[in-house]
Amino acid sequence: MKVVIIEDEAPAAARLQKMLAATASGVEVLAVLDTLSGATAWLRANPAPDLIFMDIQLSDGLSLDLVKTMKIGCPVIFVTAYDAYWQEAFGCHGIDYLLKPVKQERLEAALRKLDEIREYFMARYMGLVEKQGVKGKFLVRRGSEFVSIRVEEISFFYASHKLVCLVRKDGAKFILDQSLAEIEKQVESAAWFRLNRKYLVSAAAIRKVSALAKSKLLVEVEPAAKEELVVSSENSAAFKAWLGG
Repeated sequence: MKVVIIEDEAPAAARLQKMLAATASGVEVLAVLDTLSGATAWLRANPAPDLIFMDIQLSDGLSLDLVKTMKIGCPVIFVTAYDAYWQEAFGCHGIDYLLKPVKQERLEAALRKLDEIREYFMARYMGLVEKQGVKGKFLVRRGSEFVSIRVEEISFFYASHKLVCLVRKDGAKFILDQSLAEIEKQVESAAWFRLNRKYLVSAAAIRKVSALAKSKLLVEVEPAAKEELVVSSENSAAFKAWLGG
């Protein structure tokens, strides 16, 4: 899970990082930001993380103002020494409100709460898309065994030498016995895009898009592909409309 910490007290930020490292949640801290201006700039320049830990009173203002004026795009756990803002915080993407000094068991309870919320809504979503004829899982072979991989675990599909491979978020690859055209019909169109004849990617896997000559686009995904992913000038407008939608 990728997180960002917005905290203007260096000892508090360091303590929170240490506590997160002690959890079993596989947390990766992408950035520690100590001002509203710095947090705003970072959030505008980078994809939304999975979670933000946010102090409320920062040196240059209240972080609640940032949440109200920006599309954060992820849940927030507020971490503060003041209990006066809890009601407002829960109206600003807040899923929990931790008072300093934060206790390890309280932090872990907040992370479990986030997992439970995600599991609930993912189950509801998968039930909905399956009713609409969209696949929620792909069955792949691993040695002599068959493994079921949920669509939300997949970063992209690609075709190579008459084979189609599924690439999971952890970088694991599996061969499928379907064509990209067949797979494209089975996934949610709002969440997937056919970049070119070789790649079908998830919106969640896209980390950066850069402009190339002649209106082409260079797309970077995570995990990284072994070749450059280029969107043609003919498809660039549709891709930008899809990504921005």
